[in-house]
Amino acid sequence: MPSFHHGAVEIAYLDEGEGDPIILVHGFASSKNVNWVYPTWVSDLKKSGRRVVAFDNRGHGDSSKLYDSADYELSIMASDIAALMDHLKLDRADVMGYSLGSRMTAMLARSEPHRLRSAILGGIGIGLIVGGGPGENVATALEADSLDQVTDPVGRTFRAFADQTRSDRKALAACLRGSRRLMTKEEAAGIAVPVLIAVGTADEIAGSAQALGEIIPGSEVLDIPRRDHMRAVGDKVYKEGVLDFLSRRP
Repeated sequence: MPSFHHGAVEIAYLDEGEGDPIILVHGFASSKNVNWVYPTWVSDLKKSGRRVVAFDNRGHGDSSKLYDSADYELSIMASDIAALMDHLKLDRADVMGYSLGSRMTAMLARSEPHRLRSAILGGIGIGLIVGGGPGENVATALEADSLDQVTDPVGRTFRAFADQTRSDRKALAACLRGSRRLMTKEEAAGIAVPVLIAVGTADEIAGSAQALGEIIPGSEVLDIPRRDHMRAVGDKVYKEGVLDFLSRRP
């Protein structure tokens, strides 16, 4: 698996297919494989004629594990996307995130809009601005000696997921504490690239997609019926909506 260094941090990535590039940015406690390869996003996008780039966020998958929360400040994590683009000599690309990956994507869309042909924000709605996402209860759950000690239901969900993916739980706890910066309403309203917001209708973590859509100018909203935060990722409606959105980009 190829990798590159962004400063002292080694970032593992995949780069497959030919055509217009799309970069995939996975969610918290996930990885490029769990979020994008296993649910067949990579193969489906390649079949649609795209060059697909996906990477493991710092602290996740095969990338460097860091234990200082300051290393996971959201703008730093977003800069890993731009650094990967520089490494691959990509001036511009579509970028699709999920959950934390969407927070990173939105941050890059705000700070470096010239790098993004479009931004697809999966698994995040108004939680981008007014909260949402895992909190300190999840960090505590990740640091517990065993799942049996975790009583908080959201904490149990993320702890079980981290155990399932054999993640470095201490690195994840540091990431969670460092990356919780919210966008202001004014920052979100300043996003000037084409945006698709895709959220499961049963997702209680992301917050309302419609509410975020009312703030980001010209954005489109895709409801993923009857899917929660974890089960929306590989949904057929999500994939078809993304492929349609991408097909309409100039």
